[in-house]
Amino acid sequence: MNMIVAYDIAEPKRLSRVAKVIKDYGFRVQKSIFEVTIDDTRFMEMKSRIEDEIEPSEDGVKFFPLCEKCAGTIESIGNGIFIDPDREYYVL
Repeated sequence: MNMIVAYDIAEPKRLSRVAKVIKDYGFRVQKSIFEVTIDDTRFMEMKSRIEDEIEPSEDGVKFFPLCEKCAGTIESIGNGIFIDPDREYYVL
């Protein structure tokens, strides 16, 4: 299944931990938005790992499933791929 995962995490350390969890399942397209292609078992695993990291009274994570047809029609304006500043890269 394809999905968009968006989050708003109040505390920087939790934010970093949640981002690292979601990176294990998909790729970042904006600072707090990931695109994920995942099966039901891995989705439940990801969701459980996120629940272990967040403070429900302060943080929020939303999962937006996309059908195959919808996923194929995603459009972007401007820079559609987020370059993660935490990842190493070389400028030539």
